[in-house]
Amino acid sequence: MASVRAKAATGATAVVAVALIAAGLLMLVALRGNLVEQVDLQAEVTARDVAGQLATGTAFDDLDLDRSRPVQVLDADEDRLLAASEGLEAISGTGSGQVTVREEPPARDPGFFDDDDDDDDDDDDDDGNRLGPGEVDEDIDYADGHATVDGAAGPYRFAVVDVTTPDGTETTVYAGAPADVEQAALDSVRTSMFVGIPVLLAVVAAITWLMTRRALRPVEGIRREMAAITHSTDLSRRVPEPSARDEVGRLAVTTNETLAALEASVERQRRFVADASHELRSPIASLRTQLEVGQAHPDLLDLGGAVQDTVRLQDLAADLLLLARLDAGEQPAAGRRVDLAELAREELAQRGALLAAAGVTARTELAEVTVEGSRGQLSRVVGNLIDNAVRHAVGTVRVSLRPEGGAAAVLEVADDGAGVPAGQRERIFERFVRLDDARSRDAGGAGLGLAIARDVAVRHQGTLTVSDAPEGGALFRLTLPVPPPSAPAAPATPPAAS
Repeated sequence: MASVRAKAATGATAVVAVALIAAGLLMLVALRGNLVEQVDLQAEVTARDVAGQLATGTAFDDLDLDRSRPVQVLDADEDRLLAASEGLEAISGTGSGQVTVREEPPARDPGFFDDDDDDDDDDDDDDGNRLGPGEVDEDIDYADGHATVDGAAGPYRFAVVDVTTPDGTETTVYAGAPADVEQAALDSVRTSMFVGIPVLLAVVAAITWLMTRRALRPVEGIRREMAAITHSTDLSRRVPEPSARDEVGRLAVTTNETLAALEASVERQRRFVADASHELRSPIASLRTQLEVGQAHPDLLDLGGAVQDTVRLQDLAADLLLLARLDAGEQPAAGRRVDLAELAREELAQRGALLAAAGVTARTELAEVTVEGSRGQLSRVVGNLIDNAVRHAVGTVRVSLRPEGGAAAVLEVADDGAGVPAGQRERIFERFVRLDDARSRDAGGAGLGLAIARDVAVRHQGTLTVSDAPEGGALFRLTLPVPPPSAPAAPATPPAAS
C-alpha cells in the first residue's frame, strides 16, 4: 500500500472500527443486563404475588394466576404439580414439565410428621433454612426456560420462590416473564450495529480519504514541480507555496530556499569553471607557442618564459585544487598546533628574492602566538597576503602578529601602495577578480589568492578583512581563534632576525 492517503484512511477506519465494536459490545452487555433485570423483576413480582396468596392460606384451586404468564406451583420435591395458570400448554426449564393438576390429593399430610421427618426437620433447623407455616423465602432464584401459553410459545425467565402454606405444606412457585422482548431488543440493537457500523466506517474512510487528499494536494504539487525541475535541470524554477503556513507550507518554503541555495552554488560553479578555463587557456597557449617556436627554431626558444609559464600554470592548478577541496567542505584537522610567528618568518624568507627584485623592505613585529588548524592552508593564506602586499607596495611591507584579549591572534600585512577603494573591499575576495590593469595576468595572477585566503580563514573560524594602512596602502587583518590555555601548547620556536 504505497499511497499515504490509503494508509491514513485505512488506519483511521481501523481505529474507529475497533472503538465502535468495543463500544457496541459494551452497550450490548449493559443493555442485556438491564433487560434481564427488568424481566427478572416482572417474574419476581408475579412469583411473590402467588407466594403471598399461598402464605395467607389461599387454596391451590382458588389462586389468582395471571393467564398471560406461565405459573407453576409444585410440592417440595417438585414431582407433583399443585397449581398451574390457565392456558399453560407446555413448559420447560422448571422443576417439572407438568401443566395439568392431578385430581388425587397430596401424598403427604401437612400436619403429620413422622420420626424421620422430625430428624430431617432437626437437620433443617440446624441449617436455619426451613420455613415456618405461612412464610415466604426471601431468597429468589432464576431460571431460563420456554413455555407455550394459549398456543404462543416463547422464551421465559422464571423466578423461583419457596413458600410454606399455613397448614405446613411446602411448595415451590415458578412464575415466568416473557424474554422475547429482551431478545427482540437485543436483536434490534445487534442488527443496527451490523448495518450501521459498516456504513459509519465507510463514511469515516471516505472523509479521511478526502481530507488527506486535500491536505496532501500541496505535497503532490511540490513533488511534480521537483520532478519537472530534475528533468529540466532548470534550478530557477520554484515549487508552489500554499497560503497556509502549516507543516506543508513550511516544507515548500524550505524547499524553495534549498533550490535557491543550490541554484546559487551551481551558478558559482559554472562561473568558476568558465573563469578557470579562461585562466588556464592563456598560460597553456603561451607555453605551447613557445615550445612550437623552439621546436622550429631552437635558437629562438625563450626557455625562461616557458619555465615561468609552467610555474604559473602549476600554481594556478594548485589554487584551483585547493578551492575545489574547500568547496567540498574540507575542514582543517582539529588539535594540530601552528606557530604563526614561525610560519610568517618562513614565508618571508621564501620571498627574499621577490622582495629584493621589487625593491621592497619587509618590517616584522611578531609575537609568539599559537593557533589550531592546517599548517599548509595557513601558510597559503600568509603567503598570499605577503605576495599581494609586495605586488602593490612602493617600498615597504609590514607584517605584524599579536594576541588580542587572550582569545584571538591578529596577523596584519600592510603596504605603502595605493590601497583598495572602500567600495571594492569585498569584491577583491571574489574569485578571478582584478580591480585594475595593474593586476594583469603577468603581474597580478589569476585573482584567486585573496579568495583562497578568505575561504581558509572562514574554515578556521576566523575572519579576513581589508582597511586603510597607516603606511598609506592596504591593511589586511587576519583574525584566528586561540586554543584555551588548558590545552597543551606547541614547542616554542626562537624568533628569527627581521
